[in-house]
Amino acid sequence: MSELSNPEFWVALAFVLVVILAFRPAARSITATLDARAAKIRAQIEEARKLREDAQALLAEYQKKQRDAMAEAEKIIAQARAEAARLKIDAEKDLENAIARRKQQALERIAQTEAQAVAAVRNTAVEVAMAAAEKLIVSSLDPAKKAALADKAIAELPARMN
Repeated sequence: MSELSNPEFWVALAFVLVVILAFRPAARSITATLDARAAKIRAQIEEARKLREDAQALLAEYQKKQRDAMAEAEKIIAQARAEAARLKIDAEKDLENAIARRKQQALERIAQTEAQAVAAVRNTAVEVAMAAAEKLIVSSLDPAKKAALADKAIAELPARMN
């Protein structure tokens, strides 16, 4: 029993008991702090995972929207090209029609001018022939025959006027 009467033993035992008694609440608070910290870290990890999933979902959505926009743009470009080709064909047809109309108008003007020229030549030929006939008649007829022809022409005038 020498150990029980030794004061160093009692001091060591008291020290161990104090340390154990002091360590229990400290261990509980340390454990609680570590558990709270671990829960906080788990919550942050879970939030980061959710944010990552949301970001991936948004990325996928925007990539789909981009693909849809590209497809729509290609469709619009194809429609614009088709419309441009159609307009080109229409413009070529319109140009051909306009050229044909202008050509026809020019031919009609040429024909009209030609007809006017032929009429003018006929009129001039008639005038020249009449002047020549008049000179021939005046030079070859005597005054009595002239008077008889004039009376005959005056008599036929009402019949020719109808």
